Amino acid sequence: MAQPLPKLRMDLDFMPSPFEDRPGLLIRDPHLYSDATLIIPPPLVQCLQRFDGRGTDLDLRADLVRLTGSLNVSRIQENLVGTLSQAGFLENETFFRLRDQRHQEFSAAPVREPTHAGSAYPEDPDELRGFLEGYLARAGDVSAVAGAVGVAAPHVSPEGGWKMYAAAYRAIPEEAASRTFVILGTSHYGLPGRFGLTRKPFRTPYGIAETETRLVERLAEQAPGAAVLEDYCHRTEHSIEFQVVFLQHRFGADIRILPILCGSFSESVASGRLPEESEPVRRFFDALAGLADEEGDNLFWVLGIDMAHIGRRYGDPFAARANQGVMSEVAERDRRRIGRLAAGDPAGFWRLVCEREDDLKWCGSSPLYTFFKAVPDARCLLLGYEQWNIDEASVVTFGALAMQRDHQPEGPGPDRCGTSDEGAS
Repeated sequence: MAQPLPKLRMDLDFMPSPFEDRPGLLIRDPHLYSDATLIIPPPLVQCLQRFDGRGTDLDLRADLVRLTGSLNVSRIQENLVGTLSQAGFLENETFFRLRDQRHQEFSAAPVREPTHAGSAYPEDPDELRGFLEGYLARAGDVSAVAGAVGVAAPHVSPEGGWKMYAAAYRAIPEEAASRTFVILGTSHYGLPGRFGLTRKPFRTPYGIAETETRLVERLAEQAPGAAVLEDYCHRTEHSIEFQVVFLQHRFGADIRILPILCGSFSESVASGRLPEESEPVRRFFDALAGLADEEGDNLFWVLGIDMAHIGRRYGDPFAARANQGVMSEVAERDRRRIGRLAAGDPAGFWRLVCEREDDLKWCGSSPLYTFFKAVPDARCLLLGYEQWNIDEASVVTFGALAMQRDHQPEGPGPDRCGTSDEGAS
């Protein structure tokens, strides 16, 4: 009798193998439940469609017989199913056990350890200091922005976004060093419409950044159903980790932080509604705005965001090249969105995000919108904008922003983005 096959996890990363001598489909786990990386050979890639929750072992066997022209496919079948299962890539008991173990380990850990040290940036503190200083020196003279209450920097790899990192972090006034840095980061794998919190301090090669647990507890208490306390996504997410590293480089290891991961507002994008029309999201916005009002100048806001994601890696049927072809239109649309925030119009910004169900795939829209609901009198300055080919066929766009309250004067030098009618939809 036919036996159902376990379903392949859809929260994995799938991409063409980058190795010329090992072609196929590369699969890895961005959640780090598993540290395995598999390359499925080209003839077997089409067999993965059988792991959809409906296929059976007999369906898979029939596919393999057709592909090989042989009836003797039992070993190939057992190897494919066994390898996927052992890697934790199938929705079965092996994966559930591995997932629960990882969640328990993170919950019990006293510190959030640096996940990307040694890959995205050096893990030796002296080497890291030289690494970042080299980027900052190449960026030239960038002045602090008078009256800034926050900045937005990329979360793309520092090697690709160093100019915008430099522009954002040099825009922070020196007096911000004594404040608590509220870091709003994109949650790439978190639940839509949810906000990930953790009490854990963040360790980087520079040392420990303490988390303001009092503020964490307050948000968790005031926004039940929206705040996820000790969210496992903090373990793997780079959007906040990179900001902590740059903040420590600028102000020293012993900074104080309030790290918040912002899940996508995908349901709002699909419906065309404002995010706060969801009751849990509205509660979180209200809690964060209340905290902002009470803490006032004790806080400085840092957003870890990227903008558009265009090209084959991101599901588009075409190759994209930075600043060429379709990317010129993307740049114009990116600037129109930022223009709405420069004009103090987050609702207008959200209408532009919802156009074509966000075909630009902005992963930074939820942290940006969250900030402007927490600090509604803020306006943004566009300090710089770039496009970067993350591979030969795919482009990420990002920029550096400085946020001021509406009554503050403009800082020196930045490109003021937005007029009273720019970007109106």
